Amino acid sequence: MSVKKSLEIVIPIYNEEKELEKNIKKLHSFLGKNLKNYQWQITVADNASTDTSLSITKSLSKKLTNVGFVHLGKKGRGRAVKKAWRESKAAILMYMDVDLSTDLSGLQPLLSSFSKGYDIAIGSRLLSGSKVVGRTVRREILSRVYNILIKIFFGAKISDAQCGFKAVSRKVVRDLLPGISDNAWFFDSELLIVGEKTGYKIFQQPVLWIDNPGSTVRVLKTVYGDLAGLWRLFWTRPWKSIRRKQ
Repeated sequence: MSVKKSLEIVIPIYNEEKELEKNIKKLHSFLGKNLKNYQWQITVADNASTDTSLSITKSLSKKLTNVGFVHLGKKGRGRAVKKAWRESKAAILMYMDVDLSTDLSGLQPLLSSFSKGYDIAIGSRLLSGSKVVGRTVRREILSRVYNILIKIFFGAKISDAQCGFKAVSRKVVRDLLPGISDNAWFFDSELLIVGEKTGYKIFQQPVLWIDNPGSTVRVLKTVYGDLAGLWRLFWTRPWKSIRRKQ
């Protein structure tokens, strides 16, 4: 009998009481039906929610098998994901947005890439074959301009740094995560840029993405943080001090 691969999916949340229970149950049901070859775990990472999100999360962890949680006293999506990933023992670590805007049909090919030698796998809304539904023109333009800037300033091949549908190997968490300093929205862009510049192989999967009009993301604040992060990386070039370990 083959040994099942271990997978932990982290769901970072902040004040998501409206969608949390419904979407965790939806994800749990999908994994149970479609990921029978994996030993999977869902971890809700609550970063300082002020609504009932934490109590809902605790209740879900008691009702559903393979659902756990971590709680942080400070805000920050990157901070929450990093804490959960560092504490996990799974071979593959993932995070996805709680609104499940990225259709779960993209999950299996994303995970399969690790058996082909990839170190990082991301969903992309900007590849040929991707489909985006309901996104505003402003957000579409901002996203495309941002990813163009990444290509110009870093020579990166990453097509979509911001899609909340990413997975990494245990090796990336061990060797690369300690050098990623951002604790907010720029966290995954920094991980991808530094990862590519350090030589890690990145798989990109076209996805179906459906906009969530109830998203709690503050666009302008996020844009400012992302641009500040790009500026910092351009001048500090942290990958020069990171050596990929075999």
